[in-house]
Amino acid sequence: MVGSRSISARVLQVIGNAVLLFGVFLTVMPFLYMISASFKPGNELYTIPFRFFPKNMYIGNYQQLFGQTNFVRWFGNSTFMALGRTALAVVLSLMAAYGFAKFDFRFKNVLFLLLIATLTLPIYVILIPLYSMMIGFGWINSYWALILPFGAQAIGVFLGRQYLLGVPTEMLEAARIDGASEWGIFWRIIVPIAKPVTATMAILFFSAAWKDFIWPLLVINDDSMFPLSLGLPSLIGPYTQEYGILMAGSFMATLPILIIFLIMQRRFIEGIMAGAVKG
Repeated sequence: MVGSRSISARVLQVIGNAVLLFGVFLTVMPFLYMISASFKPGNELYTIPFRFFPKNMYIGNYQQLFGQTNFVRWFGNSTFMALGRTALAVVLSLMAAYGFAKFDFRFKNVLFLLLIATLTLPIYVILIPLYSMMIGFGWINSYWALILPFGAQAIGVFLGRQYLLGVPTEMLEAARIDGASEWGIFWRIIVPIAKPVTATMAILFFSAAWKDFIWPLLVINDDSMFPLSLGLPSLIGPYTQEYGILMAGSFMATLPILIIFLIMQRRFIEGIMAGAVKG
């Protein structure tokens, strides 16, 4: 009886691992093909029978990407937009989280619930009023329109509050007794302590800004201001289909996200776990 149960458990484990591996395979295959296609000439992309790997390593797609398109400009726009959004959102989220976690004021719980309730609203609900505001401010085709509307993030406030609830209040009181200002406490105590959750917010905000498509599509119509999310699709039009160059650009566009996650993955996991267990 015990032996049969052990065999059944092992069989279920093997089946579960096989299903997981199949899921990983389905997830990774498009990305691997994107890399492979970026090293194929245009005529080889449509060959029959289908070949996953290129016959020869062709770097012409990358040469055309950097030499005949505005890829460098688009990459710079995306970098500036993503870093600007991330820095502003992390600082504002952490400041708000510090207030909700360590200060008592009227309607604190109600305000926090309203803040969390905004997470249920799809982005499409606020696009029209935001767009009207950008027109009123004269910010169309500017970095202001790309960065400022998303400088505050409710999910960041939630994660930061959950993490800072675990910080001993006695530590902050001791700093106040020693004459530290609230601004000094925030920068010298809260910010260093909150590095794990800060890393989590940075990865979430940077990746969301990097791949944002809908909002830049509304407020940017100048090719020189395009981020990568708009610039790369512009390579495919009714008269030009540069899929090889598009694959090369897509691969280059994924590298910043991969590098940032690999550098900050340990703190990212710590921040997620801390936010999950602290209430």
